[in-house]
Amino acid sequence: MHLYPIDGAVHRVGPNDTAWNARSATWAMVIAGIDPDPRKAGELATWARRYWAAIHAHTGGGGYINFMMGDADHARLSATYGDNYQPLVALKRKYDPANFFRENPNIPPGAAGPG
Repeated sequence: MHLYPIDGAVHRVGPNDTAWNARSATWAMVIAGIDPDPRKAGELATWARRYWAAIHAHTGGGGYINFMMGDADHARLSATYGDNYQPLVALKRKYDPANFFRENPNIPPGAAGPG
């Protein structure tokens, strides 16, 4: 697991000025399961998900989208964007209703807004 400090310019931008709103966060975490043997990919993915499940209660609840695995669920995406999620859903519906941009964790065009 890698920890990266979040400081400097990140904190000089308002939480609604960009899609990512976790401007008060001070650390970012990356859980990396890496092995040269591709047969271990499933085992490593399971390990990473279990690690995340064990530590998640001690985090801010969301994440940094570029650090997430492709199977990030709706709850994690919504938590990641916080108050910015609903405007992003509206943009996705308007500009990418066919979900062309879908390779990374993304907001599906049919997503509902938060709670």
